[in-house]
Amino acid sequence: KQWYQRRVAITAGGDVIVDSLADPDLFLETQQCMGVLNFSKELQRKIFRFAAGVLHLGNTQLKSNKRDEGCTIDDAQWIDKACHMFGVNAVEMTKALIKPRIKVGNEYVHKGQNAEQVKYSINALCKSVFEKLFKLVLDMCNETLETKLRKNFFIGVLDIAGFEIFEFNSFEQLCINLTNEKIQQFFNHHMFTLEQEEYRKEGIKWDFIDFGLDLEPTIELIEKNMGVFAVMDEECIMPKASDQTFLSKLTLCHNNKHPKFLKPSAKSSMGINPVHFQVIHYAGVVGYNVDGWLDKNKDPLNENVVELFVKSKDPVFSKLFEAPEVAHTGRGRKKGGSFQTVAMIHKQAVEHLLNTLQQTTPHFIRCILPNMKKKSGIIEAKLVLEQLRCNGVLEGIRIVRKGFPNRLLYQEFVQRYTILAPKAIPAGFVDGMKATEKLVEALNLEENEFRMGYSKIFLRAGVIGSLEDKRDERVKEVLIGFQTLARGWLARKRFRKLLDLRVGVLVAQRNTRQYFILRKWQWWRLFTKVKPLLSVTRQEEEFKEKEKEIERARIQAEEFKVHTDDLQARLDAALTENGKVKDTLTKEQQAAI
Repeated sequence: KQWYQRRVAITAGGDVIVDSLADPDLFLETQQCMGVLNFSKELQRKIFRFAAGVLHLGNTQLKSNKRDEGCTIDDAQWIDKACHMFGVNAVEMTKALIKPRIKVGNEYVHKGQNAEQVKYSINALCKSVFEKLFKLVLDMCNETLETKLRKNFFIGVLDIAGFEIFEFNSFEQLCINLTNEKIQQFFNHHMFTLEQEEYRKEGIKWDFIDFGLDLEPTIELIEKNMGVFAVMDEECIMPKASDQTFLSKLTLCHNNKHPKFLKPSAKSSMGINPVHFQVIHYAGVVGYNVDGWLDKNKDPLNENVVELFVKSKDPVFSKLFEAPEVAHTGRGRKKGGSFQTVAMIHKQAVEHLLNTLQQTTPHFIRCILPNMKKKSGIIEAKLVLEQLRCNGVLEGIRIVRKGFPNRLLYQEFVQRYTILAPKAIPAGFVDGMKATEKLVEALNLEENEFRMGYSKIFLRAGVIGSLEDKRDERVKEVLIGFQTLARGWLARKRFRKLLDLRVGVLVAQRNTRQYFILRKWQWWRLFTKVKPLLSVTRQEEEFKEKEKEIERARIQAEEFKVHTDDLQARLDAALTENGKVKDTLTKEQQAAI
């Protein structure tokens, strides 16, 4: 439990337990997948060792010295474990972190660092190790999946979480939101292009608006000249620059000058998570806190530690840091020695991604998380609405509503909405477009609410909903009429049954009354006693009838017997004749021989 609690320092997530997921099963599944991709057992163990080393290194606790501005390691077990995982000396690692050796003029001296500086250095090392470990896994996967076939055709999957709008937004959120701005711009432009192509094919006249341009001001504010990234990169090379000087310069450049830049209110700029400036993003207004931005943008690695990593006893780990440019900075250098910041690298990565997307035929799938409990049947409305806003779905709907978002083939439109005006279309064969025109005229649709294409009818937003409401009412009327007829027929059937039952009751009553009247009448008593004897006279007639039937059957049997005997005689004669013919034939054959 202690390990999970300390792990928050590097994962910021704590111990997350999901009932439907089991970590041991997922770990075995991960190992199986790595085995399929030709990861050797030894390489798998090293990958897990390095990942564990990152967690251990992130758990390092620091304690400030009282006599100077330096610091010491509070609990050496974590850094010892990390060094063991990385294959480096723990004592040298500690010395390189606490008092790194720097070059001053022609000499090297040891510089003492405070706890905050050491913590930044540790975090930068953790991110660098994990980044290189991640690239190692990717390179291995690509090497296994490498093919000699042409790479002109491929299928790629880009997973985007959407805009991030938290109570505390920092440099990471700005990078993520810039990526989403550019991808959303690509999506809007692509949807605009599809709409334009659809209208062109159908011959629809419409004034086109490229909604992808709506995001351009925000993108320019972040990455163009004198934008957020440019000002931050400029401050990173200034000797006495700080986060506050960066904020001051940024506010001076854009406050009341750029439509997407806002200065927060005095209330929001105070408190635990103060907002230093705001950007109007596609998904909404996001307030950012600039604390630590310059250090995050430079993200320098401790050169002394990098040299230790290069000399690691583990050849795989050593190879991760053997590139010569890494020894100078954590993020490499451009040609000519110019320092390359995190903002520069992120900007280049996004441009490369967009260049790849523009060469493909994209398809978009919006994934919405219904709840945070990972259970089915539960929808948290606030969470879903926030995702729709951050994913740009609501703004996408706004774009589509500007044109004719609903479109149906003529045959489908006629088949679905003829019920609203059944007499509008004459009997017999009618062309789909003409039938649609007659139906639209009968439905009294205004000219601005629809457009007629070559094979489809295009409708404004809301028109299809109105037609569906009318259709539901009409279907309701038809069903009510059908129910009325069915219920009437059933009621009449039950009524006729009741009438027959009433007649039967009257007959039973009449017979019962007659019985009570006649039961004491002497003649009725005599009749009831004589009636059973009347059947004796009919028995003689029945006997005579049975005798006649027997005689007829006997005659038929004799005739059948005579006929059978005749047939048997004929059969015997035929067999005799057949035998004679065979004997004659045999004699003639013998004589011929």
